[in-house]
Amino acid sequence: MEKRTELEKLGEFGLIKKIKNGVKIYNDSTYCGIGDDAAVINSGELQTIVSSDMLLEGVHFDLSYTPLKHLGYKAVAVNVSDIAAMNAIPEQITVNIGLSNRFSQEAVEEIYEGINIACKNYKVDLIGGDTTSSRSGLVISITAIGKARKEEITYRNTAKKGDIICATGDLGAAYLGLQILEREKQEFLANPEMQPDLEKNEYLVMRQLKPEARMDVIYDFRELKLKPTSMIDISDGLASELLHLTKGAVLGAVIYEDKLPIEQNTARVATEEFNLPLATCMLNGGEDYELLFTVDQGDYEKIKNHPDISFIGYMQEADKGVKMVTRAEQLIDVTAQGFKHF
Repeated sequence: MEKRTELEKLGEFGLIKKIKNGVKIYNDSTYCGIGDDAAVINSGELQTIVSSDMLLEGVHFDLSYTPLKHLGYKAVAVNVSDIAAMNAIPEQITVNIGLSNRFSQEAVEEIYEGINIACKNYKVDLIGGDTTSSRSGLVISITAIGKARKEEITYRNTAKKGDIICATGDLGAAYLGLQILEREKQEFLANPEMQPDLEKNEYLVMRQLKPEARMDVIYDFRELKLKPTSMIDISDGLASELLHLTKGAVLGAVIYEDKLPIEQNTARVATEEFNLPLATCMLNGGEDYELLFTVDQGDYEKIKNHPDISFIGYMQEADKGVKMVTRAEQLIDVTAQGFKHF
């Protein structure tokens, strides 16, 4: 009997590793392939950065509470975020979209209105793509293309022992936004006359429905003449992304729970409305699309007063593991429990 390995057992990153191991590079122009936030292609003075992401109805979004315009915007933002994570500037996107006959011309126009607003915001050009029919709901796949000088590009695997671990913005809000939307959906299904009450938690809901790529921070790096030693965007949760950085650099890390950034209302909703530990939301929530990066200790002075950067820990020897110091001053292992794709 032919051996069968279930994808659930292999996991997303196990599958990517299997695919990568079977890939042979034939062109010298391919500088960095599978394994980072984006691929890097040699193309003269500026290198080309390419990333692609797919959003599937019923897996990545629920149209019962996701406005089509916001969905179009988010599809662009999550791809721009991957370009930002390489410390590069996005310039173009292509959009591939699969549609069932549930969707009208007006619905498609609404999706593209969101896409066009995001293109304007991030200064990227929509240069092509493909449209096709779909029997499994709405599918949006976007490829983002950026540019950067070779010496500016930042990878996941280049942190050094002693580097300071930093995070932009605040964490956990997108996860709590999703919990609120799912709660309101269930209440609506139980009572269709019920009107959703989202106004008081607008920030959390919008962090889920319309996230922003942190290109502002990348431009700040340019002005400050700062290059992170490693970087990744926080899409699957802080814990998962930190493990990527440490594994790639063959290092360990220590982070401090009381240094992890969380917005005040996010903390209130987590504890009072959902009885969730704050650390769980910040470490494993995902979809914040903030940047997790490391800097040399000598560069601390350049960003110490940045209002949107938190210093959450440092890189250490690999044999010391990846740990978190809790508020109770306990040392615990950091484990990834974020979104599972299979």
